[in-house]
Amino acid sequence: MDGEAPPGRLRWQCRRGMKELDVVLERWLTTRYPQAGERERRAFGQLLDAQDPQLVAWIFQHERPDDPEVAALVDELAAGPAA
Repeated sequence: MDGEAPPGRLRWQCRRGMKELDVVLERWLTTRYPQAGERERRAFGQLLDAQDPQLVAWIFQHERPDDPEVAALVDELAAGPAA
């Protein structure tokens, strides 16, 4: 998926099998996606292509993505909302 997907489609892809994932992904989509650069948007698309168990392992810091841009995004998601 590329970084130019319609936000409605992205919002739908943020709906996962776990409420915790929904909250984390939708918060980033709402607060960060609008000003994100092409690389961040592409990384977010790659993140959304992952299966729920993989997302949980990444976001809750049990595993690390191989792609450095996805890993940077995961770090941001894992840190939670900016204060």
